[in-house]
Amino acid sequence: MIFRPIELSERERRLRSEARDFLQANLPPGYRPGLGFAAAHDPSFSRALGARGWVGMTIPCSYGGSGATAVERYIVAEELLAAGAPIGAHWAADRQIAPALVKYGTESQRSAYLPRIAAGECFFSLGMSEPDAGSDLAAVRTSARRSGRGGWVINGTKIWTTHADRSHYIVVLCRTSVNEDRHHGLSQVIVDLTSPGVFVKPIEFLDGSHHFNEVVLDDVHVADDDILGVVGAGWAQVTSELAHERSGPDRFLSVMGPLTAFVRRIAQQTPEGNERAAIGRITASLWAVRQLGLAVARAIDEGATPAAEAALVKDLGTTLEQEIIETLRRVSEIELDPTSSDPFESLLAEAVATGPSFTIRGGTTEVLRSVAAKGLGATQW
Repeated sequence: MIFRPIELSERERRLRSEARDFLQANLPPGYRPGLGFAAAHDPSFSRALGARGWVGMTIPCSYGGSGATAVERYIVAEELLAAGAPIGAHWAADRQIAPALVKYGTESQRSAYLPRIAAGECFFSLGMSEPDAGSDLAAVRTSARRSGRGGWVINGTKIWTTHADRSHYIVVLCRTSVNEDRHHGLSQVIVDLTSPGVFVKPIEFLDGSHHFNEVVLDDVHVADDDILGVVGAGWAQVTSELAHERSGPDRFLSVMGPLTAFVRRIAQQTPEGNERAAIGRITASLWAVRQLGLAVARAIDEGATPAAEAALVKDLGTTLEQEIIETLRRVSEIELDPTSSDPFESLLAEAVATGPSFTIRGGTTEVLRSVAAKGLGATQW
C-alpha cells in the first residue's frame, strides 16, 4: 500500500481558503446542506462553479479545464461536500467521466464533451451496476452487439444510476464479446439518455426522496464513435476510473451536514461527557480517513493507479459514515422528524433514511474488501 502522510503546500492551502470564500458568497443565508454528492441537482450552481474553474479541474486547459492536480480537485471537493453544496448535477462528470475522457477518449469525444463538462453544462451518469450483478462488475449482462447498419445495439438494465433522470448522457459498461475470462470482452459506451429505447425509472428511498434510478436499454443504437476507449478493454478502464470514484472525500463527508449541525447545537450549551467523547472519536477518524484519501490523490498525480488503496479508503469511509449516523442518533436521543425546522433533526432523519445507500455507491463492502485483500496479497514485503 502506498499510503503516506500528506502535507498541503502553501498554494493548496490558499485554494482551500478561496473555495470557502466562494461558498460563503454563493450559498444563500440559511442554506440547508445536502448529503454528499447526492445533494441537490442545481445546474445554475454547477455553471457558477464552472465559471470559477472548479468543475472538471483536472481537464487540460486546451479543453476548457484548469489543468489542476488531483490533490487540488480533492481540496475543492472537500469544501463543497463539507458545505453540502448542490453539486448533484455535475458530480459524476467532474469526478469520473472527465478523467476517463482525457485518458481514453478520442479527440472528437474530448472536444465534444470536455469543454461542456468544465463549464458545468454537461451532466453524466454512471451505468455500471446491474440487478443481478450488483458491485461485481465482471458479472454484467448488458450487451452490445454489432448492428447490420453500423455501430452497436445495446440491451440490458442498469441500477443505482444517480440523477439519470436529469443527466444528458450515461457511460454504460457492457459486454461486447463472450469470453471464458469474464474480465475480458467488456467495453464502455457513451449513450445519449434521450435516445430511442432508453427508459429511466426512479428508485425511491424510504422517505420518498429520489436520487437513484433504473435505466433500461432496449435495442438502443449507438455509433462506433460512441465507444469510450478500446473495445474489450472496459474492465481495465473501469478499474482505473474507480480509483477516482472510491477514494474521494465524498466517501466520508456525506454526513458532514448533520455532524456540523450537532456540533453547533451542543456548542450552545454545556456538552455532556458522552457528547464530547463522541465528537472526539469522530473527528479523529475523519482526520485519519482524510489522510488516506489525500495519499491516493497524490499517488494519482504521480501516475499511479491505486485501485486497492482506493477500495480500502471507500470501505473505511462509508463504514465511518454509518458509525457517525448511529453515534449521532444515540447521543442526541431525539425523535427523527424529516419535516423539523431544526437543521440537525431534519438532516439526521434524512441520513438515517438514505444512509444505507452510501455503502452501495462505488461498490459494496464485500467487493471492496476483496479488492483491497487482493492488493495486499500482491504487495512485496
